[in-house]
Amino acid sequence: MLVARVNDEAISADAFVKLLKLNGSLDDLLETALIDKLVVHVAKTRGVTVNAEEIQERADQFRRVLGLHRARDTIEYLDNIDMTIEEFESYVAETLYKDKLQASITNDDAVRNYYRLHLPLFERVELHHIVLDGHPKAQELLTILREEPSCFADIAKQHSLASDTRENGGYLGKINRGCLPNEVEVKVFKANPGDILGPFLVNGFYEIFYLSDKYAVDLDSITTEEVKKRLFHEWLEKQVGDYRIEML
Repeated sequence: MLVARVNDEAISADAFVKLLKLNGSLDDLLETALIDKLVVHVAKTRGVTVNAEEIQERADQFRRVLGLHRARDTIEYLDNIDMTIEEFESYVAETLYKDKLQASITNDDAVRNYYRLHLPLFERVELHHIVLDGHPKAQELLTILREEPSCFADIAKQHSLASDTRENGGYLGKINRGCLPNEVEVKVFKANPGDILGPFLVNGFYEIFYLSDKYAVDLDSITTEEVKKRLFHEWLEKQVGDYRIEML
């Protein structure tokens, strides 16, 4: 079976798999496929069902996305990827099983409970920084700032090398967890408003931070999606640990 052609050179499925093995991509693809199968298996064991009408509606959505507006277009498309109508419908059904199971795991009550129990994960800080190219200079300014924190903006304007924040007194904005280097994030999110932190060595420069505010992010639509991702990821990790998955 051929999977691609570059000018006159055809690439077979066997050659393609070998290329994936060589560049290290095959294991990731297999893992994704196996996890998808695992989710479908769990959905069925939990009594999740899909019916013919749902499969037809989802299949129609796929066809619209792919621009397959006529039955003939769909048949030609499936022929080109060597997939039968039955295999396509089976794939569509599996996407429904996965979506329904994920929706049940990340229901509104689960999202609210996870958010409440893991509030520190959804904290946000308002942060300012000064970027310097030498440790002695950073230590000198740190001493001054710890005695006079109110001078932070003025010192940033005079000394910071960060051209994008210097004129704003080093103001970085509101920062979520996961946006800072590990060592910096640990210290920053343990600190209190008004604290001066650093100097930290980041990408060859020394940074001093001023934490001006700290608060929890509201459970808005963006945070809700983040909670759902975390919930489902943690559920998946547990399932992978409970099931025997083999790479052959």
